[in-house]
Amino acid sequence: MENQEYTLKNVLLETGFEYEEGEVVHTKTALFCIEVENGKIKSIKPNKPHGEGIDAKGRLLLPAFKDMHAHLDKMLFGLPWQAVSAKRKTVKDMIAYEQRMIPEWLKTSIERTEKLIDFLHSYGTHFIRSHFNVDPTSGLDSLYHLEEALRHKRKSLAAELVAFPQHGIYYTQTESLLKEVAQMDSVGFIGGVDPYSIDGSIEKPMELITQLALDNGKGIDLHLHERGESGVKTIEFLIDKAMENPQLRGKTYVSHAFALGHMSTPETEKIAERLAAAGVGIVSSVPFRGTIMPIPTLRKHGVEVLIGNDNIQDHWSTFGSGNMLQKAHLIAELYGYSTEWELSRTLAFATRYVLPLDEKGSQQWPKAGDEADMVLVAASCSAEAVSRMSPVISLIHKGNIVF
Repeated sequence: MENQEYTLKNVLLETGFEYEEGEVVHTKTALFCIEVENGKIKSIKPNKPHGEGIDAKGRLLLPAFKDMHAHLDKMLFGLPWQAVSAKRKTVKDMIAYEQRMIPEWLKTSIERTEKLIDFLHSYGTHFIRSHFNVDPTSGLDSLYHLEEALRHKRKSLAAELVAFPQHGIYYTQTESLLKEVAQMDSVGFIGGVDPYSIDGSIEKPMELITQLALDNGKGIDLHLHERGESGVKTIEFLIDKAMENPQLRGKTYVSHAFALGHMSTPETEKIAERLAAAGVGIVSSVPFRGTIMPIPTLRKHGVEVLIGNDNIQDHWSTFGSGNMLQKAHLIAELYGYSTEWELSRTLAFATRYVLPLDEKGSQQWPKAGDEADMVLVAASCSAEAVSRMSPVISLIHKGNIVF
């Protein structure tokens, strides 16, 4: 449905918490009418169940979901099913495989990216941070194909792009390409991958990445799978750079950062404090095979933790479901967030911290003037939506009814 003025009636909104002996035992809700105009919420009014408008049928309205780590340009979605090969054991094995396969994948990548976006929409996602390959094999075609797909989906999706030298910066002579894309307006972040194990040095690639970000007014979002000393040193390098250059604060992220899941408790507390002080965030797909990320510790210290699906169906992994509610559910299950209050807070990982109720149960979303980015969900409250991974019935992006 094209962007226009309309009213949703019989919309269920959270209105507060119900307490018993100081504990939140229930989330209060009520039905409302919501007027949408020019992509924004115009007003929230008492419900008129028999008035004019689109009938939401008592579905719960939540903020639309944001997937903060995806690879829309590089996946096997839309191709025949293919599991991961046991023969490719290292990142360098994967690089060799990609060099062979990228020319073939690019032939159908625009159409398949659009199909993947439709798939993510079906789970209520309206915003994606997507990395795109910058490497000598694909040149800039991964970016151009991704931009074409995003143009076709501009009414239903917002995206920010990360230039990702997947094949190493110096390992495959990608430096000049990375410098070229760093100057493009459509690119918001400079990426990188495992500088020590791929490029043989932490300092050389990291100096280039941070300088390109500073010179071009970009953020940084680095893939870091390395555990142990090299992983920790790379995180510390970025913290130091953000401390020295305030313009990087709040725009610098480490994706995966598995090293944080293999530190002692005192070490984790210390680095979490430093990450928060430097304004460096962590982006996680919430792994659990041998690495449990210290998300509660990071959040306790005020570190911004963003969540994404990462691999939906590709040659790295086939386990990304595309469902941000599933990610919030996984966090709740992993860290034991099982009370009504805790579950309601955990929704924040799917919405990038936009929540209907604040910590004390005061209504804070939606409000007149907010962007009309929202989902209708078959649930009675946020806590149930997270716990049950409730079905998404409708997605609205900037007032456009996507479905």
